Amino acid sequence: MFTDTHLAPYAAQSATSRGRRFIEPASTSRSVFQRDRDRIIHSTAFRRLEYKTQVFVNHEGDLFRTRLTHSLEVAQIARSIARNLRLNEDLVEAISLAHDLGHTPFGHAGQDALNACMQDYGGFEHNLQSLRVVDQLEERYGAFDGLNLSFETREGILKHCSVTNAQLLGDVGQRFLEKKQPGLEAQLTNLADEIAYNNHDIDDGLRSGLLLESQLLELEFYSVHRASVDAAYPGITGRRAISETIRRMINALIVDLIQTSSKRIADHAPASIDDVRRMPKMIAFSEQMHGHATILKQFLHHHLYRHYLVNRMTSKARRIVSELFHAMFSEPILLPPDYQVLQAASEEERVLKQARKIADYIAGMTDRYAVREHRRLFAVNEI
Repeated sequence: MFTDTHLAPYAAQSATSRGRRFIEPASTSRSVFQRDRDRIIHSTAFRRLEYKTQVFVNHEGDLFRTRLTHSLEVAQIARSIARNLRLNEDLVEAISLAHDLGHTPFGHAGQDALNACMQDYGGFEHNLQSLRVVDQLEERYGAFDGLNLSFETREGILKHCSVTNAQLLGDVGQRFLEKKQPGLEAQLTNLADEIAYNNHDIDDGLRSGLLLESQLLELEFYSVHRASVDAAYPGITGRRAISETIRRMINALIVDLIQTSSKRIADHAPASIDDVRRMPKMIAFSEQMHGHATILKQFLHHHLYRHYLVNRMTSKARRIVSELFHAMFSEPILLPPDYQVLQAASEEERVLKQARKIADYIAGMTDRYAVREHRRLFAVNEI
């Protein structure tokens, strides 16, 4: 039996995990959450993240972040914070590595397009799809569908959820109905995700030339840390200066999060993870740092995510996803046999199931596979 004596009493403990959906013998060499992490790393969906868009489509450059490298960076940041707060590092790593498994090709543009296609059939949301991947879609074990992860990992994957969907998800959806919080590890990973994508999207934006450092210097948070770099290394320029600045920004966010969260935890004094679930959120930035993070997010939204060159690619992405869906929905025989729904209790049910199967198929595609499938279906010179 694994013991977590080094962890705080309010951290997720392996010995008191709520367990898996299907009972399995305990591992003699790994904790519950280590086992979850390993299953995620060996999954097909995790490997596909290497060729899924973060901001820039995979073929646009070898050095830009993908969903895979982003997930690894989230895991590194989350583990660092967890260690300082005496939370369960293995659990935050598992949640971090799984949180984007349900993302479509082409990032948020792909998700928006697929959600529009699915409006009459239950909609599409990558957060719910990540849970669907680990609960149902992965096919690796003879005894069950999915990866059969622990409740705590599944809880962390499901960051937000409507009441309607929560009612369909059983135990993991219950907290949305009861207005409760997830464990601290799940709260932490959510903000580690924000720290990672805000700062690394700045790095990729500058590397691509779509962002200019002169624009960033208008932001107090960036300019303060750039000034500290100049003071420490007079005359520093180029990539080295930018990397030093971003490194200091990440560190400032992490330190603030640790300090603010430590104070909130001390103020509320939870004695267990169940206490945490009944209390207000405790993992948070200070008010000032939250303001900096919000301004940074707004800056990226305006100057990078809506840049006309990014818009050109996202416009293509929406068109590819939409045309794939409608072609396959109109003619399911275009789908691989495993994704064709031939029988159901009623025609209405068959249509709903077929739409969801198509959504599963498209969401599982990498960027380049989606482009290739689109070409196969619509280019007259392709077979």
